[in-house]
Amino acid sequence: MNRFLKLAIVGLVASCGGGSDKAPRNLDNACAIVAERPAYLRAMKKTERRWGVPVHVQMAAIHQESKFVGDARTPHQYALGVIPIGRQSSAYGYSQALDGTWEEYLKETGNGRARRNDIDDATDFMGWYMNGSSRILGLSKWDATSQYLAYHEGRSGYARRSYLNKSWLVRVAGNVGQRAQMYRAQLVSCGKA
Repeated sequence: MNRFLKLAIVGLVASCGGGSDKAPRNLDNACAIVAERPAYLRAMKKTERRWGVPVHVQMAAIHQESKFVGDARTPHQYALGVIPIGRQSSAYGYSQALDGTWEEYLKETGNGRARRNDIDDATDFMGWYMNGSSRILGLSKWDATSQYLAYHEGRSGYARRSYLNKSWLVRVAGNVGQRAQMYRAQLVSCGKA
């Protein structure tokens, strides 16, 4: 009985968790986000140093991809409206990295222990990807709008300008760019830029 009580307590503590997979409370304020989750800022600063992608660009992209939820997944798809047939894609984690792109990242960086639901690894992945987009496509690492389009469509899709047929995506990317500028101004105002 004592063993079962211990297991129940461990299960209860685990279910309450440290909130690592829950979003910060105020997603519209970069200063509040980094005050609530200092590990986010440390991870993003490390990525900025390694890959040159500014913190505010990373933050805006993560906001769009997962709303800062570490175990975010795409919704399920249903056949005939009721039979689950899997998820819309393999996107997972803070960065919503797809399985194939994540595998490419692991191979190129040698970071075989990386996890998509770890903020350090997710931001490093984003930095790696956006650095590659800068190198291959000539995109500024400060241009959150274009970087997001390349991130969403893939570099080949971006090069083909596939996003021009998706007005909703162009609008979303514009929102990412605006959010990046808002986050940048906020981080400057609280001395975290």
